[in-house]
Amino acid sequence: MTYEEFRRQVGKAGLTVKDFAELIKQTPNSITNHAADGEVPSHLAIIAALMGDMAEAGVDFRATLGRIEYAASKPRGGAMKGRFGGSRQGDLPLPK
Repeated sequence: MTYEEFRRQVGKAGLTVKDFAELIKQTPNSITNHAADGEVPSHLAIIAALMGDMAEAGVDFRATLGRIEYAASKPRGGAMKGRFGGSRQGDLPLPK
């Protein structure tokens, strides 16, 4: 699905991309980064299309998502909250 079609589906559900990201427990940047590619991954496309169709049919998708227990995605990279540049990697003991 193109990013523009994704945004249309999210809008059909009455959401912004930020709202969508929060509902699926991801950071908004992880979603908007796909704009550069012009395509969204299939799992996001499916979720957005289902939300859009559910909203059009008058079905409350928020209640459905609220019944599912899942953990938020872990951020990738070495960043640590409150520390610029993340945590430093420890030195490896190398033989001399």
